[in-house]
Amino acid sequence: MIKAVQQFQLGTVLKNEKRAKEVLFRMKESGYDGIELCGFMIRRTPFFVRLLTSAAGMPVGNGGLPWKELVAESGLKVVSVHEDLDRILSKTDDVVREANDFQTNNVVLTGVYNFNFTDAECLFPLIDRLNEAGRRLKENGINFLYHNHNVEFLKVNGASVYDVMLACTNPELVSFEFDSYWATEAGCDALALMKKLGSRMKLWHINDRGSKLKKKAITPIIQSDSMELGTGNLNLIPMVEQAKAQGIEAVILESYRNWIDGSPVKSFEVSARFLNEKL
Repeated sequence: MIKAVQQFQLGTVLKNEKRAKEVLFRMKESGYDGIELCGFMIRRTPFFVRLLTSAAGMPVGNGGLPWKELVAESGLKVVSVHEDLDRILSKTDDVVREANDFQTNNVVLTGVYNFNFTDAECLFPLIDRLNEAGRRLKENGINFLYHNHNVEFLKVNGASVYDVMLACTNPELVSFEFDSYWATEAGCDALALMKKLGSRMKLWHINDRGSKLKKKAITPIIQSDSMELGTGNLNLIPMVEQAKAQGIEAVILESYRNWIDGSPVKSFEVSARFLNEKL
């Protein structure tokens, strides 16, 4: 199983080519052998898109860097590229070319934004679009995967949206990159969901969840957030064993805040110790 880091986690420390080389080297040195790329972080995107991304508190990185050369020089394998659904459907050839350039056969839908998942009249047309995206990519030898957050565990007509998506997408066309952190955050049994996904779970986004006491708490309640692997409260070891049993291609670390000393690099180094021991 490939151990990778999602590029999104690294956005705040990828300001220039020199720094990017250092970060990718630190990943390799820590024991990671892969990276998952974000489409909007490996190419120049409109200023308005970057502004909105930044305003939402998410890192945008530097799309002007020579990412193909940087990744090749690092020795890391690209396990997948995250893309948005509109681009997959409107610029399929470009998406396929990009995946081929990075020598990966996985394209992941990074999420669906500004969308009402609890409205069946919206959800089922979306499922049709997912099947269509999967069909187009499969024709070009590329796997199409859906990545969940927590919104997919809302209910629609009394059923979990995620269950509806699993039942109604074509298993020959749509696979899944399961994010156990967001499923747990939504109150779900992540291990049970991994078992339900079975062979349709191709990639796994991993994170831990707990609390860091940064100062004396005024009340007995402190905020829960992402944590370095093995330092939080998620029951990760059974999930690791399940991932092994299911033959998951890659386990991908992703967090974008609450890092040790505010450093995503220190954070992935601590998480690497857990992955190197358990995998």
